[in-house]
Amino acid sequence: MSELPPCPLCQSIYTYEDRSVLTCPECGHSWSASAEEEEDTAAEVKDANGNPLQDGDDVIVIKDLKVKGASKPVKAGTKVRNIRLVEGDHDISCKIDGFGAMGLKSQFVRKA
Repeated sequence: MSELPPCPLCQSIYTYEDRSVLTCPECGHSWSASAEEEEDTAAEVKDANGNPLQDGDDVIVIKDLKVKGASKPVKAGTKVRNIRLVEGDHDISCKIDGFGAMGLKSQFVRKA
């Protein structure tokens, strides 16, 4: 028998599968099994070297990045502290000294 995940609402271990839907008998919550698999794969953000990133990590910019509205670029080697992962094209939200709050793409940073 395959191991089913616990209920995302009440963490009950007594979930069961009904066709393509997982159901919790304790709280009555139902969710799609395929949606849960997609969330797991989409939630993982990797840097340019393939290392997984997490909230609070420090990263280093690996190439000069032009900033719209600024007179100078973010230089390669700039250390960015305490990143937050967000959904979207620019998947890192951070503050860079001298530039302020901005979004970065994970493909242009490496884990510090």
